[in-house]
Amino acid sequence: MIGFIIRCFVAAAALFLNTYAFVSGHWGWGIVMIFVTAIIILSFFRNEQMLLALNQMRVGNTEKAKKHINKITAPQFLPRKQHAYVLFLQAVMNTQEFGFAKSEQYLRKAIGLGLRTGQDNAVARMHLAGICAQTGRKTEATTLLAEAKKLDNTGMMKDQIKQMQMQLQMAPSKNQMRMAQMMGGRKKMPKSR
Repeated sequence: MIGFIIRCFVAAAALFLNTYAFVSGHWGWGIVMIFVTAIIILSFFRNEQMLLALNQMRVGNTEKAKKHINKITAPQFLPRKQHAYVLFLQAVMNTQEFGFAKSEQYLRKAIGLGLRTGQDNAVARMHLAGICAQTGRKTEATTLLAEAKKLDNTGMMKDQIKQMQMQLQMAPSKNQMRMAQMMGGRKKMPKSR
């Protein structure tokens, strides 16, 4: 929030200096200040931490990407699509730290806000299906995988979706998991001779 307020003051100061340069007759500085003001105003629509995180992901350095994406503390002040991507990346990268419940909440909120491409929607639904499978909601995971398959128009995730569907067929249902917990886990049966 403080960064947003500082950015507003800097944008207002740049705009004032820009108009002052043109009014006082310093056309060269006025033109230079147009570019500076444009960069500052564009920073309202593109968060620098988000850009750094996406660059680190493209390079393949997930630890630095995670560090940059976690620096964004108030994504609700970002534009709607960026808010969705921040939630999506935080949920995917911090699943271990957040746990399944918080990651699922972030992914559902990101899907609700709307991710730009069908590929990103497919990845989000596939991660959500993985969380549902881990928590024993097999039918919901199956429907999410079907949605991800429809959204994957390039076919990049075809193998991963197929592999996940095969794992879902072998996974126990929620009732089977509950029964195993009540019975104290799976017990070995003695060999019959």
